[in-house]
Amino acid sequence: MRKILSASRYLVLAAVVGSLLSAIALYTYGLVDTLVVIFRTVLSGEVSSPGAKGLMLYFIEIFDLFLLGTVMLILALGLYELFIDSDFKMASRLQIETFEDLKTTLVTVVIAVMAVTFLGQIMTWNGETSLLEIGLPVALVIAALNLYLWVAKTKK
Repeated sequence: MRKILSASRYLVLAAVVGSLLSAIALYTYGLVDTLVVIFRTVLSGEVSSPGAKGLMLYFIEIFDLFLLGTVMLILALGLYELFIDSDFKMASRLQIETFEDLKTTLVTVVIAVMAVTFLGQIMTWNGETSLLEIGLPVALVIAALNLYLWVAKTKK
């Protein structure tokens, strides 16, 4: 029974591979989208304030893709380090020694994704809708996640 339970940790490889493939897909899509946006912008030859605002919005949305890709990559690397190979070396800022470290790292990136997503909402705001309906829930979730980070940090 001990051998079976010990070997069961390799089930996590499904999550590692899936997360890694998701990260690759998001990074690739973001890169291709970046090139397409740049190409379209150069071809249109439009230089204006509305064009600049649109370009900023595109790049904010693309950055959101890269952030999501980063979440998936951190998940893949963290799960691999926790369950498969504890000697696996990651960048010092991403060093994950416990499941709590993985959660903390992911929460930090999720906060950034939420902030960037809300920034995209601000950029497309037409003045007719209420940003408060979107901003307040986002702010509350970000505050709750920061509270979680603070509690997790004080426990250490």
